[in-house]
Amino acid sequence: MIDLPSLKRETRYGMPAADQILFNRHYVIGYSYYFRQAKWALEIIDPNKEDITTVERMDNFRSDYRIPQLFRADKQDYRGSGHDRGHLVASADLRDTKIQNSETFLLSNMSPQKPQFNRGIWKTLESEVRRLDSQDNVLETYVISGPIFNFDQPVSTIGANDSNNVTLPVPHEYFKSILAETSTGRLKMWSFIFPNEATDSSIKNFQVKTTLIEKKAGILLWERLVGSEIESEKHKVNAMW
Repeated sequence: MIDLPSLKRETRYGMPAADQILFNRHYVIGYSYYFRQAKWALEIIDPNKEDITTVERMDNFRSDYRIPQLFRADKQDYRGSGHDRGHLVASADLRDTKIQNSETFLLSNMSPQKPQFNRGIWKTLESEVRRLDSQDNVLETYVISGPIFNFDQPVSTIGANDSNNVTLPVPHEYFKSILAETSTGRLKMWSFIFPNEATDSSIKNFQVKTTLIEKKAGILLWERLVGSEIESEKHKVNAMW
């Protein structure tokens, strides 16, 4: 039997469960109806490395009409909220073609982020991951990102001011897990959890074991990989690249 999701390059090493899976041209979203936003976003950084074309940022934020209206975020949900429409798959990761970049502006790829966080350490890590991918010994870089809700803390919301009466909960934290395949065939893993707030701390201070993300976000990461070596990667914190 053919496993159709595995035909997408991004899902080669695993794809967590979600209420709705949204296959885009260059990344995959696992959408949560309960949270009215992505549970996770999975991508390959710069999938067309041979293509040196760089298009301008499209900035065409729009609703994703593949999601049922009852659970779908729209632009007005963010208006006046004091929160950014924070990319999970960064616009700068997919800039080889206009359609490639345009798809990153679907609101299914957005989550309500504090502006100082979105434009600060989150943006810095996105740039660092692209730097990792540009290294000669890295053949391909897989990244999965998403929100974390801590239910022992109050949850604030935005939205509920449109005709759909959709309310978006604001995540307490965000995660990013990176899996790089090197020219020697080795797989290396780095994982991070950040509070959804401004910080002056170093990215290194937010590194965690991958298993902690799995526990807090309630998903399995890179589950197609089995064996003692990859399990060891999940349970340790590697030095940054």
